[in-house]
Amino acid sequence: MIREAEEFAEEDKIMKETIDARNALEGFAFSMKNTINDKEKLGDKISEEDKETIETAITQALEWLEENPDADKEQYEDKRKELETITNPIITKLYQEHGGSGGGHAEEDDRDL
Repeated sequence: MIREAEEFAEEDKIMKETIDARNALEGFAFSMKNTINDKEKLGDKISEEDKETIETAITQALEWLEENPDADKEQYEDKRKELETITNPIITKLYQEHGGSGGGHAEEDDRDL
């Protein structure tokens, strides 16, 4: 009986890790979709070409999720990394171009002292 419980515990652990990996992929895809479509975030700063690249990658990832409901943890993690490989450079570039506007304030503060 104890051995059976240990076997089920290991199966439960593997299943939880698989579900967590699936949820991480799905959550990342939807979060990225919201980010590029939200005008208050990056929606109004992203080029149409970059937006289309990300949307295509998201669509492909979500379709893959639907077509592979029995994938394992590693497959879900690989798919998420694949999506991140496409989206992260674009998002990083946007933040570098539009995100760092606070640099001059420190010099102004020093002059006021």
